[in-house]
Amino acid sequence: MRPRLAFVAVLAALAGGCSQSPSDPLAERGRQVYLSQCTQCHAVDPSQSGPVGPPVKGSSRELLEARILKGSYPPGYKPKRATNVMPPQPALAPEIPALAAYLK
Repeated sequence: MRPRLAFVAVLAALAGGCSQSPSDPLAERGRQVYLSQCTQCHAVDPSQSGPVGPPVKGSSRELLEARILKGSYPPGYKPKRATNVMPPQPALAPEIPALAAYLK
């Protein structure tokens, strides 16, 4: 019974997020990309810590570009976690503006 309750909780969280989807089409696209590409490591709610990744809400476009394209950090940025687990994901380059709009 517990696995079913956990599944229902996840569905409820996703449904709640859908009812509060951004009105900006670019941010909505970013939400879709985030849910499909980022939640494996980051939480469904970008303001929360995920199983591997830190909260990403409010991440600047500069940080997103550095992390997604190069797997690095922008100059002078202090990471939230002392890990370097996230690999570069250059295929997501066209989605960076949408992710930045969603995470803003």
